[in-house]
Amino acid sequence: MTDRSFRIVVISLLVLNTFLIGALAGGGLTWIRKTQARAGMMPLAGEQLPLAQKKALRAALNEARKDERQTILEAQQAKVDAASILGQPMLDKAALSAALARARDADIALRSKLEQRAVDFAATLSYDERRALAESLVRRSMPRAAATK
Repeated sequence: MTDRSFRIVVISLLVLNTFLIGALAGGGLTWIRKTQARAGMMPLAGEQLPLAQKKALRAALNEARKDERQTILEAQQAKVDAASILGQPMLDKAALSAALARARDADIALRSKLEQRAVDFAATLSYDERRALAESLVRRSMPRAAATK
């Protein structure tokens, strides 16, 4: 190997290693940030359930959301309408109140359907699984301390 080809190989390896080290460092930082974000996240209801039941709960709630897609769209449209009314030069209070009422009614209807689906799912659980679900609901509703930096 000549001196020139040796230098080319060494420089190429240095450049390659620099990119590899950068990729590893970036991946490590991303992983650290995600784990720290999870540590500060509010626990989800049902996280204490066994894996099969947790998947079944998610599937039931996702199915309920799919069934209520029209209600979700109505709520979103009502919120867009409210934002549009707010952006007009002259505020129409009655139209704004009506748009917000439509959004609120759609949100309440969706929540009612989701809660009923959760009740139907809970009826299929054993006593221990219902206790685990209750514990996660209590943990989820507990007030959290203010985040400090």
